[in-house]
Amino acid sequence: MQHHSAELDPVVLALMQNRLDQISRHMGWVMTRTARSTIFSQSHDFSCFVTTPDGTLVANADGIPIHTGGGGFAVRALLAKYGHDLNAGDVFLLSDPYVAGGNHLPDWVIARPIFVGTDTPVLAGFCCNRAHQSDIGGGLAGTYNPEATEIWQEGIRLPVLRLIEQGRVREDLWELLLINCRTPELLDGDLLAMLGSTQIGGERVIALAGELGVDAYLSYLDGVLDHADRRMRAAVTELPDGVYFGEDHTDNDCFRKVDIAVKVKLTVSGDQIHADFTGTDPQIEGFKNSSVANTYSSVYLAISSFFDTSIPRNEGTYRCLTINAPEGSIVNALPPAPMTMNTVYVAHEIVIAVWQALAAADPARACAGWSKTMHGHVAGKRDDGSTWVMYQWHAMGTPGATAERDGFAQMGHLISLGGLDIPNLEFHEQHYPVRYLCHEQRCDNAGPGEMRGGTGVRYEADILEPAIWSFRAEGLDTPSGHGVEGGGTGGVGLEWIVPANDDVDGAAFIPPKYGVTKLGPAKMIAETPGGGGWGNPFDRDPELVLRDVRDGVVSTEAARRDYGVVVTQSLKAVDVVATEVARGRKDNDGK
Repeated sequence: MQHHSAELDPVVLALMQNRLDQISRHMGWVMTRTARSTIFSQSHDFSCFVTTPDGTLVANADGIPIHTGGGGFAVRALLAKYGHDLNAGDVFLLSDPYVAGGNHLPDWVIARPIFVGTDTPVLAGFCCNRAHQSDIGGGLAGTYNPEATEIWQEGIRLPVLRLIEQGRVREDLWELLLINCRTPELLDGDLLAMLGSTQIGGERVIALAGELGVDAYLSYLDGVLDHADRRMRAAVTELPDGVYFGEDHTDNDCFRKVDIAVKVKLTVSGDQIHADFTGTDPQIEGFKNSSVANTYSSVYLAISSFFDTSIPRNEGTYRCLTINAPEGSIVNALPPAPMTMNTVYVAHEIVIAVWQALAAADPARACAGWSKTMHGHVAGKRDDGSTWVMYQWHAMGTPGATAERDGFAQMGHLISLGGLDIPNLEFHEQHYPVRYLCHEQRCDNAGPGEMRGGTGVRYEADILEPAIWSFRAEGLDTPSGHGVEGGGTGGVGLEWIVPANDDVDGAAFIPPKYGVTKLGPAKMIAETPGGGGWGNPFDRDPELVLRDVRDGVVSTEAARRDYGVVVTQSLKAVDVVATEVARGRKDNDGK
């Protein structure tokens, strides 16, 4: 699809980009305000996007980057199956990572083709969303099944399905979806929210195309993509030509301790980048294998976040990029490998590996390591026999520092880049049998540096009724928040369970990193890993160290040991002379 974008008015082009982005945001607002589950309304684990008629992603809201990068894969899978048979009023549903361009099974995609005109309707593109469902069946309530060894154990697989046909809902298909879900009341409401979101988006696209005219609208879609292409190529040309390497590791395959490497060779040549994952370890037995769409999304995330954030994020941005993900590896697994965990891990390792390679090309842009994540979900039965599922998203990943700022205390998974919101504690207490006792920053856990890493958090929660807990954790044995430019590595995480009425020293136990634990009433305690530091800690402003000591995130002992900063006993000031001695800048008599 080419419509001579060089002839376009640059002012209209800028307005077009903003309008499309605003349409995507509006779709997200609709989902937040009309959804049934807390995953949508509280955590915003969804993303909305608009594509061209051929399925090229042209605009997306500020959602979850791991969702949107692969959005075009889903629409192109739809077109491959139904491109010859699209009608106004059709809406499609899909999720399968092997046959439908999906990331993993719980992320369902609603794709609505948008037609403009009445006499001879013209396909103007698709309005879509990708959203995580509370439950889609499978071997465990909440769907994340750490015991899965093949994809059928993870939940219902959705190829490209026509959910609505020319405006009429296929009730038999709707019933099939609900009967395969343990939380049908949530799925029913969330699906309606997803449909309403794309309907609103479609109405606004039709209005925009009506203002410009269909041909002009399609031309400006090309223009938006071309503009992003030019901006990214200009950024890439600033990197020195060369071959750069990066790798990251996970220390388990969900069942046993084993080193698994993700390796990337990044070749920069002029305005082009080639990412080659040859040498990455084979696919594994556990559910951390990546689909093609998920791997591309991960690389897109790493590339776009490394460069100037003013560069638009659409598929035009990545025309300069080619990727080789070897079949049968953990970054391009073959059926029937399970995949539910892949949007967090192995996506995290892919991003870190690419960031490392990019940092070798341009060290000034290096970001210290974002710590790995520990989280899970708790599920149980209500008195009426219905199932409740509560996602524990209060103890997740911790960003590393950059040259310009400290890492945040907590921002969720790396793959969300802050787009996944931490649920409101009081809201959870109102809806689930849980009582939160604390949620606070950790002390002496951040990677030291001129800019320190994120602190991570500690939280305690009482589960008040019998339940099962599916736990997924990384960064417990092996530190993950690595430092850069002389910065230190963040601390590891820890989680343990205390059965009700027993003290911590007596009956507490550490759950498996990937596993399912039956809980009576019990206390859960989590301490998350810390982010990496940037730069020499002895170059940190002593007043910032004093602030951290007062805030309780750095102890006086660590201030002296790690930063060479001596704080007075009252915590009111820095002992300047003692600090200079500790940092080796004066001898002991102050000279």
